[in-house]
Amino acid sequence: MIENPISSQNNPFKTAQELSRPLVLDGAMGSYLQQKGFIRDDKLWMTKLITTNPEEIIKVHKEYIEAGADIITTNTFRTNPSAFESSGSSYQYKYVKQAVDLAESSIADREILIAGSNAPAEDCYQRERTLSYNKLEINHKKHIDLLIDSNVDFILNETQSHFDEIKIICRHCSQSKIPFVMSLYLDNSTRILSGESFNEIISFILEYAPFAIGINCISPEVFKNILAVEHFNFCWGFYLNCGSGLPTDRNIDCAVSPNEYREFIKKSLPLNPSFIGSCCGSNPSHIKIIREFLDGKNSN
Repeated sequence: MIENPISSQNNPFKTAQELSRPLVLDGAMGSYLQQKGFIRDDKLWMTKLITTNPEEIIKVHKEYIEAGADIITTNTFRTNPSAFESSGSSYQYKYVKQAVDLAESSIADREILIAGSNAPAEDCYQRERTLSYNKLEINHKKHIDLLIDSNVDFILNETQSHFDEIKIICRHCSQSKIPFVMSLYLDNSTRILSGESFNEIISFILEYAPFAIGINCISPEVFKNILAVEHFNFCWGFYLNCGSGLPTDRNIDCAVSPNEYREFIKKSLPLNPSFIGSCCGSNPSHIKIIREFLDGKNSN
């Protein structure tokens, strides 16, 4: 086991696991903005709205907070250096700081955690890689450091599914004493895209003392398969894909209603998750029903 000062810090996910309910993570940002009529950029997703429509980003954060979220996620899914490079433009540091500022301004005086979203360097569902190891390393280190310097509470490494990137992130966060959550994307065989098994990846990540390990953007069907065979003896959580069609589809509509989503939450609770949210295709209605269910107000 690698010694890591992060493990001695106050871990809100461990605290939640010891209390009466999991923490509630927010839902989708990008696909929810699509539902509101905004057009995504294929390379930068909803990054440009940080400067062109900041009030809309704040509005989404506030909607999730009002719905009952304990954690909101910065709109930084595609503010990383490699995304700008693939778009053919020079890197713009300002977007990260501004995105965190928008999250902070939406909180007011409430006790809400801010998760700094750090996505894969390339497309989330891309099996074959084009970037060199050196570029992957520069991308993640720079983006994570910018998020931490902008005062997020922890790094939420989302939809990670390649072992080389997972290694880079874990080692950098450990060496720099940065609190982080590693959230994985699994294919239908419950392996990450680079081929390693779920248990193999979990064993590696736990050596670096993350706040928690998550699963995100997988379908409810794949999630059911995981629940049937895995034993979660660590801080863990999930936020599932609620969208229609394939994850790579340009437009993502809601295909799993809040009431349907509640059924998956029910099945997960015996395994003691420390956080629950929702991913692509979801909206504040999903978060509202999660919070109401966990608070015992909507158990049907």
